[in-house]
Amino acid sequence: MTKPDYSLEDAALVKGYLRIAGVDEVGRGPLAGPVTAAAVVLDISAIPEGLNDSKKLSLKKREALEGKILAAGQVSVAHASVEEIDSLNILRASHLAMERAVAALDPAPDYLLIDGNLIPKGLALTSEAVVKGDAKSVSIAAASIIAKLVRDRVMVDLAQQFPGYGWEKNAGYPSKQHREALVELGVTPHHRRSFKPVHNILYQE
Repeated sequence: MTKPDYSLEDAALVKGYLRIAGVDEVGRGPLAGPVTAAAVVLDISAIPEGLNDSKKLSLKKREALEGKILAAGQVSVAHASVEEIDSLNILRASHLAMERAVAALDPAPDYLLIDGNLIPKGLALTSEAVVKGDAKSVSIAAASIIAKLVRDRVMVDLAQQFPGYGWEKNAGYPSKQHREALVELGVTPHHRRSFKPVHNILYQE
């Protein structure tokens, strides 16, 4: 199994770029909650061991790496709200979250490694789209870990206010418990009305 490395960052350094940020988002698939993005500029001399796609790491490993990423880099996190997801569409909203995360980095990066096959149109910086980037670039992997931890905590908080949907476990994804609770308990303000399972409950004949 290949692990992410620093080769994409090195290639950008060779071209003369100095501050390379990895950018990733989490939360495109859930029926509820925001979509969350993180941007991370790692310190090349102190890259944490064990960085990987957040989905391949246990919660314990993600939490252990979080402190190391925050200590060895510059990190920003941003969201796009449920209202923005419903009004824009999930792809544009996830790009908006990425744009906000990049804009919050200070000092600004000069090169971006973006997870996925598209570069958000609101990014004016030199950028490279990297398919499955969280498995290739340590900077994108670090961003994926931070974004997932932050978004999961948002969903745990929302689960306290709206019990029964299992958000503390499913993070808003359409698990069996979540889908059943949608039918039994109804739609909350944090549900994405543009997503079919939610839309169908709201507008059933």
